[in-house]
Amino acid sequence: MKVILDVERPIVELEKKIEELRRFAHNKQVDLQEEIRHMERRLEEMKKKVYSNLTAWQRVQFARHPDRPYTLDYINMLMEGFVELHGDRLFSDDKAIIGGIARFRERYVMVIGHQKGRNLKENIYRNFGCAHPEGYRKAMRLMRLAEKAGLPVIVFIDTPGAYPGIGAEERGQAHAIAENIRDMFFIRTPILVYVIGEGGSGGALGIGVGDKVSVMENAYYSVISPEGCAAILWKGGEGVESAAEALKLTAHDLLHYGIIDEVIPEPLGGAHRYPEEAGRILAEHMDKDLKEKCSLPIDELLRKRYERYRNIGAYEYAEANP
Repeated sequence: MKVILDVERPIVELEKKIEELRRFAHNKQVDLQEEIRHMERRLEEMKKKVYSNLTAWQRVQFARHPDRPYTLDYINMLMEGFVELHGDRLFSDDKAIIGGIARFRERYVMVIGHQKGRNLKENIYRNFGCAHPEGYRKAMRLMRLAEKAGLPVIVFIDTPGAYPGIGAEERGQAHAIAENIRDMFFIRTPILVYVIGEGGSGGALGIGVGDKVSVMENAYYSVISPEGCAAILWKGGEGVESAAEALKLTAHDLLHYGIIDEVIPEPLGGAHRYPEEAGRILAEHMDKDLKEKCSLPIDELLRKRYERYRNIGAYEYAEANP
């Protein structure tokens, strides 16, 4: 069943009317081109008005849309010869994080990302994109392999957060994420990070340290979900829209505050409505980023990676009172 968000409902209804009018004109052999063109102009104006004025909460809903492309979708769209590599060599293979070697245009890369499911069965298999410690350890293993092979790393982030279950905590969830954050600063190969959907908390940061971090226009990147923030501050779900605004989690907010390096535009209507066009836009940015980062000497790349994160945030010095 196709999911239609409330903000898109008037657009979808007008699209159905246009399609009905086309069928009527075809079946009855009447000329209704002028009426159809008029409705198409209305549709285009409506799209621009709606999609140009989305609230933070609406963008969160776009980021979570089940028709939005996931990591495997982008791999299949943009890359060739993907060979998936499994396991952390310590416990098991986490299906919430996938990774492997593929060819992007004329360059071999190591691609790693969160993977969600399209239905309940797939989501249970993928743990709803929420990784366990073995997922983060697998990701680090693949990054070290990429370092040895001289392959740049492409990371796709799309998770509501790391899995918070008892088993994950017993196996060192926080430790695995912290180790990855630390060790990614020293991986001697370019790392490019793209938030393609949800960028939730430590679950995103665990594979999210890179030389460039980009967020798609209708994705988000946040220390906590709007629902989690609302539950803490308002003791319920009624403050979720206010929480989304206050968190400054949209791509444009993140760029404004210097948290990310680039906003990747999406086709008008979002990646969930036009996945192939979204993939084409993403591929152009990936190609540009790879050419830029792969041309840098490794020592300079690591220095800039470190400085990038040291420069996040604003502060000022003040003299202590005597």
